[in-house]
This record gives sequence, C-alpha cells and structure tokens, in this order.
Amino acid sequence: MSSDKTMRLLRISVWIVIIVMLVIMIMRLPKKGVVDLDSTKEDWAKLMLVLNSVDKDYVDDIDHKAVTEKLLPAVMAELDPHSVYLPPVDLEKADEALQGGFDGIGIQFNVPNDTAIVTNVIAGGPSEKAGLLSGDRIIKIDGKNIAGVGMKQDSMVYMMRGPRGTKVKLELKREGEGALIPFTIVRDMIPVNSLDVAFMINDTTGYIKLSKFSKTSYFEFLQATLTLREKGMKRLIFDLRDNTGGYFDQAMMLSNEFLEKGDIVVYMEGKSRPRQDFIADGKGSCKDIELAVLINEASASSSEIFAGAMQDNDRALIYGLRSFGKGLVQEPIYFSDGSGIRLTVARFYTPTGRSIQKPYSDKYDMDIIERYEHGEMMSADSIKVNDSLKYVTPGGRVVYGGGGIIPDVFVPLDTLGISDYLIKCNRQSLVIKFANQFSDKHRARMRGIKDMDALYAFFAERDLKKEFIEYTTANGVIPSKKDWEISGEIIMTQVKAVIGRYTPLDDDAFYPIYLKNDNVVKRALGE
Repeated sequence: MSSDKTMRLLRISVWIVIIVMLVIMIMRLPKKGVVDLDSTKEDWAKLMLVLNSVDKDYVDDIDHKAVTEKLLPAVMAELDPHSVYLPPVDLEKADEALQGGFDGIGIQFNVPNDTAIVTNVIAGGPSEKAGLLSGDRIIKIDGKNIAGVGMKQDSMVYMMRGPRGTKVKLELKREGEGALIPFTIVRDMIPVNSLDVAFMINDTTGYIKLSKFSKTSYFEFLQATLTLREKGMKRLIFDLRDNTGGYFDQAMMLSNEFLEKGDIVVYMEGKSRPRQDFIADGKGSCKDIELAVLINEASASSSEIFAGAMQDNDRALIYGLRSFGKGLVQEPIYFSDGSGIRLTVARFYTPTGRSIQKPYSDKYDMDIIERYEHGEMMSADSIKVNDSLKYVTPGGRVVYGGGGIIPDVFVPLDTLGISDYLIKCNRQSLVIKFANQFSDKHRARMRGIKDMDALYAFFAERDLKKEFIEYTTANGVIPSKKDWEISGEIIMTQVKAVIGRYTPLDDDAFYPIYLKNDNVVKRALGE
C-alpha cells in the first residue's frame, strides 16, 4: 500500500471518529428533506447512516477492522471511566488476573541488575520438577540472550509463558557451575493465590491479606480461617488495602460468612436493571469472629462491597483511609475475535443506601493525587462529607455517602521514621539490592529455612546492621547518627522482611516481619 493511500485511510479513520463523537452529542433538531427517523433512536440511526454512506459511496475501500478498532474505544470513552473496549490481548490479560491461574513454568524472579534471578520456585510446578533452584540466573530463553541487554521484565514473562503442554528451553547460570545449565520445561497450569498471607499476629488475633477477588478467593479464605481457628483465632484483621476488586460473587460469599440471616450485603440498581438485593443466609462460619477491616485509597470495587456490608451492618470497624470509590456493575460482552467490552449497567449501593461510586468529573483520574494535595491522607478533617448524604446504621452509627467507604477509624499515612537516609535508600532500591546480594551469599543455608524460628535464629547469627551500612556506604549513601536513630529500626525491619521472602517461606516470612512497622495494623490491634 502506498504511503499516500495509507495517509488517506488514516485521515478517514480520524474523521469517522470525529463524526461519531458529533453524532453522539448532536441535538435533535427538526430538518426538512431528510430521512424520517424514529425519534427515540434518531442519533443511533444517524450514526448507522453515516457509516453505511461512507462504506457504500466513499471513493476508496475502507479497512473495516482498523476503523472499528479506533471507533470502539472512542465510543466507550463517552460513557463512564470504567466502561471500556478491550482488544484480544488486553482482554486475555484482564481475565487471566482473576482466573486463579495461568499457563507457565512456575517461578518468581526479580531483575535487580539487568539479570533475572529466580527468587522462588513454586512447589509442584514445572520448574521444580525440572530442577530449577532459587538463586539461578536466567541467561537465555529459547536460545535468545536476555541477560545484560536491558530487556524488560514483562518481556521475559511473555517469553516464558505459553499454552500448557508446550516446551520452553532455559539456560541458567548456577553458583559453583562454570558453564550454563540447560533446562527444557513443559509448561503447565500455575495456580495463582489471591490470598497473600494468613497467620496469627498474636495468641488470639489472625491476620489475612487478600490482594484481589479472584475465582478462588472464597475457597482460599475458608481454608485460611479454618487453619487460624485451630491456632486459637478469636479476632481477625482482614487487610483489603490495595485490593482493586474482582468477582462480585466472591465478595458476596465472603460477606455472607460474617453476617446474620436477612442482613443485606449490597444491592444494585440501574436504568435497565431494577433494584436487586443480595441477602445473607445466616449460615456463615465466621459469625463469632470479631472483625477489623483495613482499607486505603486503592481499595476498590468488591473490596468496597465487603467493607460497606460490614460497616452498614455494624459487623466490623473499618480502619485506614477512604477507599477508591468504584461501585459499578459491569457486564462483560465477548466477541468472536477474542475482544470484548466491559459495560456499566448498574451501580452498587451499601445496605444503608450509599452509592459506592464516586462522582464522575473532569479530574476523575486525578482524584487520588488531589486527596494528597488537599491533605486527606493526613487528616480526617480534610475528608469532604455531604450532610445530604448522611445515613445511619441499625446500630446508630452515622456514615456518609458521596463515593468510597470512609473508615470508622481514620489512620493517616505514617511519616514517622523518615530520614534523608531512608529516602535515598528507597530511591536507589538499596534494601532490595542488598537482600539479593545477601541471599546469593547464603543461598544454600536459606533454602533450608522452613519456619520463622529458624529465620530469626539465622538473623541472630549475623550483624545485618553492619553489613547493610557497609553496603549502602559502598554505594555512596552514608547514614548520619541522627539518620540511623530516626530510621534504623524501620530499615532493618524492611531488610529482614525482604530477605525472608528469599526463603521457601516467601510471603509467610515477609508479612509477619514487615507489618511490625505498619501503623494501621497497630491501630487495629489497639496499640
């Protein structure tokens, strides 16, 4: 195709997008000498006439697929911020994140210095069966060099993933071995847990962190609570911070575990969707567990449904920051070419009648930044509430609508312990880089650490403070005495937590250590 013709088609596509936008927004004006259109469908009929006229009479052939791929995102953008068109690749990624699994080789890896280092091998997965070990460095994938060439981590993931049953060849550098070691791995289904960690934070309080509401979340949660009950759990801290949501049915079933028969979990309503209430059946297994729920500005969708249900039924106290404010019922529509749309058909409302969805505005995408700028992250008084959107729970608590879930106990961002040294270490990722280097030196020993007692004993044998300061000093970041007094405890907690993640314990080591610095968890514990 000539460049002139390509430019003509590009201009055609742009003008068609402009025409569609004008048609969607055009006023219904009486006209003479035009086709008589059904008044209720006039705008859409005009749209079809324009497209049909272009298709029939335009001087050149039209690339229907290319124009359609440009039109659909533009049309969806005129609706709400969350109604979207997803091309096949994007749709596959969006669905995969919530399926509870994907096809791959079963490893976790970091790329700290332009080389992929295996941090953990998923138990029972293809890589473990093939013989991969933590600490292995991936040099080549299917004969292509990926080390030291600036390849992005997403590209490496793409090369290693593929349909189950297919093979991928890795060439690895292993400590103590001179030559690269080849491995041929048969891809298989890799389970992905939505529940990051579950452990006893003290003798009677359990802690569960859920990262998303996937197809397996309810089952994972039931397994976790059963184990924690056996360890003496009477109270649960349920961490939904940074949980961006997922499947509604999972939020419904999890809420049902805590509520009494007849309690409303949530209801939905829209122009073409009459009100539908979702009611607890009273058969939940956690009705006797005292509950605290943690949220923040990134908690959205299904996590807000759960938090709102617990708050409006006086079932739990909510701790943290105001949640994101995404309460839309989105219906997926799939097309035969693998693409699809997510169309908003209704809104979610908490049991008292609060709309979870925050208002649309020109600055919708900047909302979180504006919260920082207006001081909402630091002061509860900065949260804007509207008395016309005041509601009262059955227990007499006042709650406010207007978008998102406002916590019962506001916990500001923690700025204590921040020093220039801490900031410089974080900017240069020195904690993570040190943990990588340290784990490389002690890889054989760390592979044998199977519980927290063994991990703490391992730490006690080392002078981690001295080693870390020597490392940062060698990298040009030197702490003053005052810096270390301010931030030393926080930094060493981070160091130990990240190192713990390089043992077979993974997140089961990371979170119990890392949360010692967490001011929201401390508040929920009454500290």
